This record gives sequence, C-alpha cells and structure tokens, in this order.
Amino acid sequence: MKAPFEPKILAFCCNWCAYSGADLAGTSRLQYPPNVKIVRVMCSGRVDPGHILRAFETGVDGILVAGCHPGDCHYISGNERAEERIETAKAVAEIIGIGEDRIRLEWISASEGLRFAEVIEDFIKEIRVKGPSPAGGDA
Repeated sequence: MKAPFEPKILAFCCNWCAYSGADLAGTSRLQYPPNVKIVRVMCSGRVDPGHILRAFETGVDGILVAGCHPGDCHYISGNERAEERIETAKAVAEIIGIGEDRIRLEWISASEGLRFAEVIEDFIKEIRVKGPSPAGGDA
C-alpha cells in the first residue's frame, strides 16, 4: 500500500519576528506537522525569487515566506520588498506551471507562536490537496 502524500514545505522566516514566532511555537509545545523545514533569514525582503524557484527544483512542494507585520520591520521596508519579490516569484511560478498558490507570504510576529503553527497546518492542508509539485525534484 502506497503511503499518503506528505508535502515538503520550506519556510523562510525572518530572524526578528517569524523565526521567533516559530521558536515560541516550539517552546510552547504547540503541535504542527513536522514536514516543514525552516530557513532563518535576516529579513523576509532578502528572499529572492531565485531561491524560491531553486527550492521547487529540488523537490519542495510549497514555500512559505514569513516576515514582520507591516510597520514592524526591523529594516523599515523589508516586508514591502518581500511583497514585491513574492509577487514576482508567483508570476514566474504560474508561467512555468508550478502554480502561484504553492507560494505563500504571511506576517507573523515574535509573540504569535499559535499563529505560526496554524499557518503551517493550513498551508500543508492546502498543498496536500494539490499533490506533489509539478516541478519535481528529489528533495
């Protein structure tokens, strides 16, 4: 019997807010699916569309970019830059057939451990319904 599809999710989390939110989820012992790998970045605005597309090439099924809430960015406008970059990545993903809805941008503060866990749970449910990424890969 074939095992059910379990999506591989890569989460780019900003150091100042979302990563701390993920850490809070862990220290609070909140449950969320284990099939997410977190990459800590200094700012969500540093996540380049090339990073996202490369991740799909290596077998990731969904990408979450999580940063500070608008107005709370440690670097003033990094989350605005993140929005622009994610829109570019989504447009390219749609053109090449991966689908823009496999890329998600969320604002999660350091005090929102529960929100982090809920976002991960919800995103994995969405990607589970979609199935494996058409980009393939062997991650």
